[in-house]
Amino acid sequence: MDVVVLFFVALIANTLSALAGGGAGLLQLPALLFLGLTFPVALATHKIASVALGVGATVRHLREGRLRWRFAAYVLACGLPGVLMGTQLILSIPDRWAELALGVLTLGLGVYSWCRPALGQDSQRRNRDHRGLLLGGLGLFLIGLLNGSLTSGTGLFVTLWLVRWFGLDYTRAVSYTLVLVGLFWNGLGAVMLSVQAPVRWDWMPALLAGSLLGGYLGAHWALLKGNLLVKRAFEVLTVVAGSKLLADALAGWLG
Repeated sequence: MDVVVLFFVALIANTLSALAGGGAGLLQLPALLFLGLTFPVALATHKIASVALGVGATVRHLREGRLRWRFAAYVLACGLPGVLMGTQLILSIPDRWAELALGVLTLGLGVYSWCRPALGQDSQRRNRDHRGLLLGGLGLFLIGLLNGSLTSGTGLFVTLWLVRWFGLDYTRAVSYTLVLVGLFWNGLGAVMLSVQAPVRWDWMPALLAGSLLGGYLGAHWALLKGNLLVKRAFEVLTVVAGSKLLADALAGWLG
């Protein structure tokens, strides 16, 4: 029964994540904790499974030829050092503080996007000069730090940063996020965390299957339906997930 539950949790979480541009861990990680794993084990297990989301989404997005590889290499070069540093911090951060910080940031993303109806509906090339790339790279480094240290949901941050700072439309930004964050950022985080904490390997096949299929389906619907659906999915997921994280953190302190 646990295997069946894990598959459907991974399928739903990663379909929504591939559609919205991140956030699988906001559903998948709490499910692993609910099923009895300790936080370090759940985190390492989730990180490894999340790489399959990137694989499934990459298969679909690469067929469209939407990625510019020089820009992709820039995103990786800026973000991966932050991920590496973040993985050294996470296991020393109290759970409630991590939940509170992630909840505030995630909720803020959804509100910000909701208040700007035209955001990400059309591609507008911005901040590609030396100063813009330097500041944009700093932003990606800080998000990479969050990706390594706050465990989940930070792909949503990358999506909005690519839209807001670099002028990508939502669908193209999600393409970059799922391929680069899903495969490379999460892959590095998975390797580093699996060295520091044990992994529940017997649950991995169900999680990988659900993540792989969900990643492909979400990417397919995003490409099929376009920017408005992706924007709405992004906003709903960030507001709901951010609110839940805040409620969980406050309940933990009050309890």
